[in-house]
Amino acid sequence: MKFRQTLFWDVDPKTIDPKKNAQYIIERVADFGNDKEARWVLNFYDKRLLRKIIAKSRCLSPETKILWMLILKK
Repeated sequence: MKFRQTLFWDVDPKTIDPKKNAQYIIERVADFGNDKEARWVLNFYDKRLLRKIIAKSRCLSPETKILWMLILKK
């Protein structure tokens, strides 16, 4: 996936490794991603990993956590 510079404004999107930087990517997409990016995250990462990262994240808003936990219940 080619990441938008506006989504990862603090780093060069070309240097992001989806495996090594999974938590960073998941949190950023959960909070600021568009539909295409959210679908990519849901298809690329294991649901258990997504649930774990979303639940334990200290940077996501409570509303974002609730939305994503509802999405991941399926």
